[in-house]
Amino acid sequence: MRAYFSAFRKDRILETTHDILIIGAGPIGLAAGLEAQRKGLSYLIVERGCLVNSIYNYPLNMTFFSTSERLEIGGIPFTSLNAKPTRAEALEYYRRVADSANLHINLFEEVQHLQPEDGLYRISTSKGSYKAHHIVVALGFYGIPNLLHVPGEDLPKVRHYYFDPHYYFRQKVVVVGANNSAADAALETWRKGAEVTLVVRQPELGSIKYWTKPDLENRIKEGDIKAYFSSSITEVREHEVDIQTPDGKVTLENDFVLAMTGYQPDFSFLEKIGVQLSQDEKRLPQYNPETMETNLPNVYLAGVVCGGMDTRVWFIENSREHAVKIVDHIKQELQEVEKV
Repeated sequence: MRAYFSAFRKDRILETTHDILIIGAGPIGLAAGLEAQRKGLSYLIVERGCLVNSIYNYPLNMTFFSTSERLEIGGIPFTSLNAKPTRAEALEYYRRVADSANLHINLFEEVQHLQPEDGLYRISTSKGSYKAHHIVVALGFYGIPNLLHVPGEDLPKVRHYYFDPHYYFRQKVVVVGANNSAADAALETWRKGAEVTLVVRQPELGSIKYWTKPDLENRIKEGDIKAYFSSSITEVREHEVDIQTPDGKVTLENDFVLAMTGYQPDFSFLEKIGVQLSQDEKRLPQYNPETMETNLPNVYLAGVVCGGMDTRVWFIENSREHAVKIVDHIKQELQEVEKV
């Protein structure tokens, strides 16, 4: 495998034509590569970050809600020592899948432009140029956070990603959000010695893993974690934050703000390449659910990107089938062309 990657890097400045170019090396992008490989199609996966970059950026101690078999791709077994697999186990699994299948992947290479040309697509990246008959856009949603849009959000103390609770030992931490990410950040940092305040825009906690929610509710009830519901941060300063609550403004001493407010797909990339999006707040991309083909001929969507702003519609376990749908459609189309 290493010999292949070495040779490929030397030559990738030259244009190479593939049956399929897959944008994104997350689980669904890998699944599309596996399916293309099994169907005898030439392909390349291009990823702007590391392998399964979104999972790599999950919190260090993150546990999936799904069981391991529901995270499997390509029919390759995912064994776990736990009822629910961890981030570390998922990284090991997807890395071994890519390695054992010798998937053709270029990492840390960003797709910058897509241009129709002579019945193909020319793909320009940060490191090379390629041509492909078909494009599969398998972007995740973890790269662009939903912002608070308040003064002071650009201060270094405001974090939209949470990784390791140790960092916040003996710090005054405000966690913003109502769902899993906020719950995990609040509980883990509190257990590592942080003074934690939870700010929830809704009147109650949201969708939280069943083994985590009672824990957080009890910490709030006992006063270990202070919680403000139906509330929002209105301003962040170097050593304070302002919170608008039903009882008025509250100012807290503060060292860090963890804004666990969710993420969104890269809509600007979709628009730049010409994928049509709905004009409402959902920003739903246009595609055929039977084939996953977009309004652009031979350009397909796969994975969470299909849900637009509603990132809770598609997950690994229910979008693995996108890879099969897409590659089956492409294979059938190519066979029909060969008959002519």
